[in-house]
Amino acid sequence: MNFLFLNSARRGWGGNEKSITLTAEILSARHGVVLAYRSDEIGNHASFTKYRLPFLFEGDLYTIACLVSIVKKHRIDVIIPSKRKDYALAGIVSRLCGIENILWLGAHRRLRNTWVNRLVYGTLADGFIVNAKQIREALTESPFIPERKVKVLYRGINSTVLDRFPRPADPEQGKPMLITAMGRLDKNKSHDLLLRGFARFINAQPGIDASVEILGEGNERPNLERLIRELGLEGRVILRGFVATPYADLARSDVFVMTSESEGLSIALLEAMYLGNAPVSTYAGGGVTEIVTDGINGLLFDYGDENALANHLLKLYLEPEFRRQIASEARKSVSERYSAARIEREVTTFCNEVKAAKHA
Repeated sequence: MNFLFLNSARRGWGGNEKSITLTAEILSARHGVVLAYRSDEIGNHASFTKYRLPFLFEGDLYTIACLVSIVKKHRIDVIIPSKRKDYALAGIVSRLCGIENILWLGAHRRLRNTWVNRLVYGTLADGFIVNAKQIREALTESPFIPERKVKVLYRGINSTVLDRFPRPADPEQGKPMLITAMGRLDKNKSHDLLLRGFARFINAQPGIDASVEILGEGNERPNLERLIRELGLEGRVILRGFVATPYADLARSDVFVMTSESEGLSIALLEAMYLGNAPVSTYAGGGVTEIVTDGINGLLFDYGDENALANHLLKLYLEPEFRRQIASEARKSVSERYSAARIEREVTTFCNEVKAAKHA
């Protein structure tokens, strides 16, 4: 089977871009895979065939013509767009070329019943790949998206790469607890919640030896820097900026915190779990509960609850054996569910099902 992935992001190497590129890499081992992208920041991560296109707007005739040419040249069977602009472009190209158009959605999104949505998500879309049941439920609330068109795909992690970054065998006694967070510095990621919860945690009792490193860049940096000063966290919290390969950082971290208001299922969270972190996360709209069971392989709390976050961090700090147990279960749960073989099998099976249903 031959796949064409689209990503029109202008900038930023985020979870969605990482997820779609990883899936494409997995598929490329046994299938033909092509990527059409806009930003070199995205394209540079792809080792397979790729084309840089302008992706100016939903009706960009030049991009459409180029995509049609790519489809014909590489005998594409399925086009998989991953950004909102791509959905319309892919829909047009798929109809011009007689191929399947399967939308890649990684965000919790309820669609209003407008003519534009009915066209793009209904008429021009043959299927949907999402990474959480709660996203499927939100989509299928729309009258123009039947449940049979939506596949929940627990997108893989590249364990071959992650295994190159082993954790220290036996952390030394009395080692400071390192807390890591990763993601764009934006409103949805809510790193300010982490800072406030961390401040409550270190003030819970004297002598707590812990620090935070946040990996990522974004327009919230000035606000976070200001909050760090206000909370007196200088020297305890480091904003590392964008880190292209964060796995060594995650492998030396003890706890990974995700404070997002809404997420599908974060690849960063999965990678941190695989690399031996005890995860602490908001419910983030519900998707995280499909991999994290509170108290078993992670700790969960309601978005905005600084006290709950602080209490979770304190428990993990005071009970290192409990922390190691949580981390061990976290790694095990990710290893079992997110294999590359499973991803390849589920993507190709769903695409064949969509093709068969469309031509039945």
